[in-house]
Amino acid sequence: MQKIIVKNYQDIKPEIQNQNGNSFSVKPIIKDIDKCAANFVEVEPGNYAYGYHYHEENEEIFYIISGQAAVKTENGEINLKARDAICFPANIHGSHVIRNASQTEKLIYLDVGTANKPDVVHFTGTGNGMIITRTDIHNFAE
Repeated sequence: MQKIIVKNYQDIKPEIQNQNGNSFSVKPIIKDIDKCAANFVEVEPGNYAYGYHYHEENEEIFYIISGQAAVKTENGEINLKARDAICFPANIHGSHVIRNASQTEKLIYLDVGTANKPDVVHFTGTGNGMIITRTDIHNFAE
C-alpha cells in the first residue's frame, strides 16, 4: 500500500454476486493492497453469501453491522446479531457459510481477513474449489 485509504460505506458501488439463484452484494473497501482484505457484504432475507467453504491460507473475521445471521459451521449453526463477531481459522475446521436469518431485514456485515496468495478455497463436502492467485482464479474438481 502506497497511501492511506479512506472509504465510506454509502459511497462504495456494490458488486452483485449470483450463485445458483442466490444473490448478495459486496462493497469492496480494500482491493489494491497485498496483506489484508475488507468488504462490506449485504445479504437479502433468506439468501446466503458465497457458499459453504474454507480457506487453506486466509483467516476471516465477520463483524455483524445490522440484521441477523445464521452461520453454518462443522459444529452446527451459530446465530449472530448486530455487534457480534466471528473468526474462522484457515483450515477445514473454519468451514462456514453465512445466511440472512431474518425474513424482513437486510443482513450487513464487515468481512475482514488476510489476503495471502495463492490461496486454495475448498467448497466443503463437494470436492470442488478454486485456487486464487495474484492475477486469476482457477476452479477445480477433485
